Amino acid sequence: MFNVVLIEPEIPPNTGNIGRLCLATRSTLHLVKPLGFSLDDRELKRAGLDYWNEVRLQLWDSFDALRNAQPAGTRYFFLTTKSKRPYYEVRFQKDDFLVFGRETKGLPEDLLAANPDNCITIPMHGTRSLNLATAVAIVLFEAVRQQR
Repeated sequence: MFNVVLIEPEIPPNTGNIGRLCLATRSTLHLVKPLGFSLDDRELKRAGLDYWNEVRLQLWDSFDALRNAQPAGTRYFFLTTKSKRPYYEVRFQKDDFLVFGRETKGLPEDLLAANPDNCITIPMHGTRSLNLATAVAIVLFEAVRQQR
């Protein structure tokens, strides 16, 4: 249904949890290297439970490689705290790509600068950021809700 992209994820349990979210929503999980862990990591598989082998997973050497493999017109939304546009103002469409950055640094500045009209945020008060798996769940389930 949707595509969740994690650029250089660092924490295996987050990726395992996001894999379960993707499975639950019939979405594809795209992991962009370098990863901060091995795909054989015990914590990754523990967080993904026995579902990890069922997750539609694609591994990419770079975000450019991922983008070049998609058809023209593919839509990408970049989640960042550096945007004022809330995610719930977007009218998501089937097959959209929801792009998330590293847990410690977010998305690269050059990627945000090159895509200013497609940057969105989760409005929050009193904190700089949310756990990556929580952020993915919020936006992914809003996209799914819109498609019902």
